[in-house]
Amino acid sequence: MRHRRRLSAVAIAGALLAVAAMTGPASAAPAGTARPAHLGSGQACGGTGTTSTVTGALSDGATYELQCPAGRWNGTLFLFSHGYVVPGGANPAADASDPVTAGWLLANGYALAGSSYASTGWSVQQAIPDQAATVAAFGRAYQAPRRTVAWGESLGGMITAGLIQEYPRLFSAALPACGVLSGGVATWNTALDAAFAFQQLVDPDVQVTGITSPAANLTAAETALAAAQQTPQGRARMALVSAMSDTPGWFTPGSPEPAATDYTAQEDNQFQWASQVTFPFVFDFRAELEARAGGNPSWTTGVNFAAELASSTDLREVEALYQAAGLSLNADLRTLSQAPRISANPKSVRYLADNVAYTGRISVPVLTIHTTGDGLVVPENEQAYRQAVDRAGDGSLLRQLFVSRAGHCAFTPAEMITAIKVLVDRMSSGRWHVPPVAQLNAAAAALGTAANTLPPQYTTYQPAPYLRPFDLAGWRW
Repeated sequence: MRHRRRLSAVAIAGALLAVAAMTGPASAAPAGTARPAHLGSGQACGGTGTTSTVTGALSDGATYELQCPAGRWNGTLFLFSHGYVVPGGANPAADASDPVTAGWLLANGYALAGSSYASTGWSVQQAIPDQAATVAAFGRAYQAPRRTVAWGESLGGMITAGLIQEYPRLFSAALPACGVLSGGVATWNTALDAAFAFQQLVDPDVQVTGITSPAANLTAAETALAAAQQTPQGRARMALVSAMSDTPGWFTPGSPEPAATDYTAQEDNQFQWASQVTFPFVFDFRAELEARAGGNPSWTTGVNFAAELASSTDLREVEALYQAAGLSLNADLRTLSQAPRISANPKSVRYLADNVAYTGRISVPVLTIHTTGDGLVVPENEQAYRQAVDRAGDGSLLRQLFVSRAGHCAFTPAEMITAIKVLVDRMSSGRWHVPPVAQLNAAAAALGTAANTLPPQYTTYQPAPYLRPFDLAGWRW
């Protein structure tokens, strides 16, 4: 497919909500403006003795925030892409993942920028051009940066990878954190597999596509989930539902990971993921996505659920809980295989692929970071992106880091800063120098207590294959 260049390259708490702006909501300038009225073009960035913050608005209504360091600016701009915002939720501009990381970047001479995006929900279509326009706004307010680094978390990680694909000449490097790097089509296919299993095995009345009353649908699904959790049979079936998306059996950041054979604890953690995090996306927010896409972009046609389970990291747990509950796993898998399948609207698939799926072609260094116990954006997303990049022949530009911790985007500021240092070194030296995990953890620890809200936990990790892969290699519309 031909990738669009929308603009010239020159020119829940926690899991469900985007990262808030560090200095409070951005104050919007009049609609249609892209340069703050109180600054003339080409003002110096940095060197004033105090951090400067500029806010404004883009022509589509998205707000932006720009920050320059108190000391000398080193010429590098970090463009932050925030995560998913609940449809209709508060949506301020954000230019960093957290205040401590932002403070470190500013103290070391980096400038920051980020926009709110023009809409909430699955806002990839608006976010990618809005972020590119924010770089242009920085250039008009100050001066064009010598280097621009794209970084972001969660949906913002997806947007970050989309930016370097759509605007390759605009960026010098990228750091997608906890990113939806399997792409939009694969992500929502995976969500549908789990929802479909829930519908067929737990609650036949819940809607999984074409949701007519999202809030009521979510309430019904949550009620059925709570009831299922009360019986051994229901817990076994919920383990199977979780396996369709490789949900890890580890939920609370800072908690010890359940033992490999502690299947009861694993399933209870998966219940926490479902009840507190993932069900709103699957049974409510899908309606917002389908409204954008003009129909359902996901399918179960051709899916072999037994084979999917066999490839899942949760297989042993499912087998053990089914045996303990006296249920036939084969019978439930037959139920899934014989159930009427769901087809996708081809135009909706194309919309979701446009916003966004990956070719794997990258032209700048990319460093990703992911927690191993992420149940919203599972770490298998990293395998999907790695496969796409390797297939495109650009694997030498990609490195991936993992943190042994439960939680979505549950990095400490010290772990994030350490990753940033690795990427900056790659930009400066032209070669990767990724330290062993012991050295990464030592470097994070050396950043002090304020940055280490939990002990640093970089680890060696190989993610399992993504269960429903989709990328643009060889794809024809």
